Amino acid sequence: MNKILSEMRDYFGEDERRVEHAGKVLYYAGRILKKENANPDVVIPAAILHDIGIKECERKYLSTNGQLQEKEGPPIARKILEKLKIKPEIIKEVCEIIASHHSKGEINTLNFKVLWDADWLVNLRDEYDIKDTKRLKRIIDKVFLTEEGKRIAGLIYLRSRKR
Repeated sequence: MNKILSEMRDYFGEDERRVEHAGKVLYYAGRILKKENANPDVVIPAAILHDIGIKECERKYLSTNGQLQEKEGPPIARKILEKLKIKPEIIKEVCEIIASHHSKGEINTLNFKVLWDADWLVNLRDEYDIKDTKRLKRIIDKVFLTEEGKRIAGLIYLRSRKR
C-alpha cells in the first residue's frame, strides 16, 4: 500500500487536493471493506488510484469530467501497478473499477461497490444540497451500494443534524 501511495503522490506532485482526496477515499474504503468482506488487494489500490486520470484529463481536455477520467485513468494505473509488480489479475480488476468509478451499474462487484461508496462519502457534500434531511436520507439510500456505506453516510451527514 505504501508504495502505491508513494507512486500516486509522485504522480500528482504538488496537487495536494488530489492527494488528500485519495487519502480520504482510502480511509473510508478501508472501513467499508472490513465490514463488507471485500478484497483489500483490489480495493486499496483502486481507492488510491481511482482519480489518477484527472491530471491527464486536465492536460488534454481542460476538464475533470468523470467519463474522461474513466478513459484516461486505467492506463496510468496499470503502468504504476505493473511497475510495482502487482499480480496481473489484481491490476485487471483495479483498472476495470477505475474505468467505471463514475458510472454506477457498469460493474456490480463488491470491490466496485466499496470504492463507489468510499468516493461518495467524500464527495456527497459537493454533489448535492444536503440541507433537507428527508431528501438527504433518500439520496443516501439511492446512491450508496453497501450497507456499511449507508451506515457511515448516516453517521457523517445525518447525525450532525441532531446536535
